[in-house]
Amino acid sequence: MRGPKKRLLALLGIEAHPASHRERWLSMAGGLLGVALVFAAAALHPLGPGSALVAGSLGASAVLVFAAPHGALSQPWPVLGGHLLSAFVGVTIAQLIQWPPLAGPLAVGLAILVMHYARCLHPPGGATALAAVIGGAEIQSLGYGYLLAPILVNVTLLLTAAFVLNYPFHWRRYPAALASPKPALKAPDLGDSVGTGEPQTLAHEDLAYALSRIDSFIDVSEADLVQIYSLALHHAHERHPDALEIRTGRCYSNG
Repeated sequence: MRGPKKRLLALLGIEAHPASHRERWLSMAGGLLGVALVFAAAALHPLGPGSALVAGSLGASAVLVFAAPHGALSQPWPVLGGHLLSAFVGVTIAQLIQWPPLAGPLAVGLAILVMHYARCLHPPGGATALAAVIGGAEIQSLGYGYLLAPILVNVTLLLTAAFVLNYPFHWRRYPAALASPKPALKAPDLGDSVGTGEPQTLAHEDLAYALSRIDSFIDVSEADLVQIYSLALHHAHERHPDALEIRTGRCYSNG
């Protein structure tokens, strides 16, 4: 059974295995420099840095891209497609519906739906869609130009910064496909599951240890990993019922 402290951490959603101080500072530096690049580019525009050329939702994207560079929601297509499609939805709704209490929720809801179907789910996209509705006259006067500036300009600069600033650190390279994984430890021989009829099972503590060894923020909990592993074992059993014996209770969450 988990102790009271662990139960409280799980209930509040507090990260159980935080990244190292090095990773935290690298995330901060990346976010700072990435957003500074966007402001620098906006300052070169005649309208100046205080104009609509800086999207507020970019700050949320910077958190994902630099603090969780290998997360599924942080990859280039989710960032680019999520913002652009959400901006399109937001502008369209703003032009069709003039009442913000209806237009705002509808823009966010439809943006989520579109991002899901386009496989580019990116949480800051919801803010991009909402800003097109409630961003004021300056934003609404842009019309569909909102997709180009600030959205496309901002996102392109942020993705460029993510690639350049993370590249010197081989384990953080962006996008995730460019990263060089840390050398994996040689797994011990737990026996031939097919030959013995025994599945190679992992306990909750094994998965908790594995998460603690990965020096990066990962948007998955120990309970999620236990469930994924258990489902995989059951699927393997269904495909090869004579080769694997799934024993009830061997893979479980101690919660």
